[in-house]
Amino acid sequence: MEVKRRKFQGMLNILSFNRHFYLFGFVALLLVIISQILIPWPVVLFWIIILAFLYGLLIPLIVSAYVYDFSGYYNFDWLKKIGISNSSPDLILNINAGFDETSFILKDYFPQATLKVFDFYNPEKHTEKAITRARKVSLLFPDTKQITTDLIPLSDKSVDIIFLLLAAHEIRSQQEKIVFLKECYRLCKPTGKIVMVEHLRDLPNFMAFSIGFTHFFSRGIWQKAFKAAGFSSFSETKLTPFMSIFNCCP
Repeated sequence: MEVKRRKFQGMLNILSFNRHFYLFGFVALLLVIISQILIPWPVVLFWIIILAFLYGLLIPLIVSAYVYDFSGYYNFDWLKKIGISNSSPDLILNINAGFDETSFILKDYFPQATLKVFDFYNPEKHTEKAITRARKVSLLFPDTKQITTDLIPLSDKSVDIIFLLLAAHEIRSQQEKIVFLKECYRLCKPTGKIVMVEHLRDLPNFMAFSIGFTHFFSRGIWQKAFKAAGFSSFSETKLTPFMSIFNCCP
């Protein structure tokens, strides 16, 4: 099944899934403007506040359009940068957190491979409004199976590539991350690997998403988790200044 993305679909997704944030922001901005009319503030302070609101509301959308709509993320040609051929794997996994935009694309990219899709979404743990809304519009890949982060129902050393695409940060506990990655380690063939794509808690993402960057984790946090899970190799390639590709091997 060929999936064609709409123009600016990534940016529009961010706007739709986080509409509560944008509604609050625009209401607050309107109140600031009304208050300036009723009880004038110092002009410099007023414009500092206005520009801060506009920055916080618009820059995340602009960066999202760049990252999701113009970077080439969804064509997966970036896999060549980390030495992955579309003819090499036999079994690949795509593990998501309830929002899946990539499984149909991966299947087209790896036509000879068997693709299994797993979803570790747990409504008791993953309570963010954005995830709940995203799940309602997510395309469900055939035979997607619900799992927990401590058990993936496949045999040891059976998988060539495990994809964790903008999903693993939803596992908020460091210990749960390690348990989950140990499961991934168990499944990897000796020549297997994990390909993880994530935003990081770093300066570029702070500049892009302000306080929202705290929803992500630092490179060091991920490196410690992969090391604790048993992985011997952990390398990072930048797809954009805001998005990292991690290539991890047993």
